[in-house]
Amino acid sequence: MKIFSHNSAGKKTIVNYESFSFSGGEEHIRFALEDLANCKKIEIIERLTNSSKIVRLMMAVDALNRLFNDSVPIELIAPYFPYARQDRVCVTGEALSAAVMANIINSLNFAKVTIWDAHSDVTPALLNRVTNIPQLELLKKNQELTTKLRSGELTLIAPDAGASKKTLKIAEQFGSEVIQAQKLRDLRTGAIVKTEIIGNVTGKNLIIADDICDGGRTFIELAKVLKAQGANEISLFVTHGIFSQGLEVFEGLIDHIYTTDSFRAANEFQTTQKVTLNIIEG
Repeated sequence: MKIFSHNSAGKKTIVNYESFSFSGGEEHIRFALEDLANCKKIEIIERLTNSSKIVRLMMAVDALNRLFNDSVPIELIAPYFPYARQDRVCVTGEALSAAVMANIINSLNFAKVTIWDAHSDVTPALLNRVTNIPQLELLKKNQELTTKLRSGELTLIAPDAGASKKTLKIAEQFGSEVIQAQKLRDLRTGAIVKTEIIGNVTGKNLIIADDICDGGRTFIELAKVLKAQGANEISLFVTHGIFSQGLEVFEGLIDHIYTTDSFRAANEFQTTQKVTLNIIEG
């Protein structure tokens, strides 16, 4: 977690703090008032990728509010918003996890919350005073991708109906062709039962665009079908690269991966020689 203090002149200074976890798992954080002299605004940047980070954020906000008697606005930049994929109840008995997390963030009363490429419109609707940086704006930071899309070298693939809206926005920006894929899942197991491609991919260089890659099963199964139908090179652009199964699972199927540093810092990614990884830093 990085915390910055802004003074009345707009100067931004990093705030040092002490934090640790007790043996029982409780999070602790402490600030020194002298490090926050002349502070007019606090900015917190955190990748909320596990429960400890979420609790530590809550402790930090409480500590800062106590120091300033709630008089200094605090802003949060959380590029990866946790639990955003669980934005509906698919099976009776499940939690609406996106709403749970949004309620926690809202309870901290941030003056502004910035997230990147929300999974759907549900999360921004649940959050107070939120700015959602769209996928297109993040993609445009990579010159190589924008050049290839503008020249027509790459054909966009929307991996499912949920990704279609965002993929079409990319296509409109660069005048790119879009081919739609459809997948059928078993809602109880999450397994992909079938993948269909609506369009001709033979001999084309393709780029699959989506917001999140966790284990990569969606993209692996899609790439298998695309290769079987004669696709040439396949690239993948995902805003949030979790890659919980590593990049080795994409070898022989996906040639290039583009992602941001929303989930982890650029130097924390595990690479492989058979898949080219490009990190867009925020």
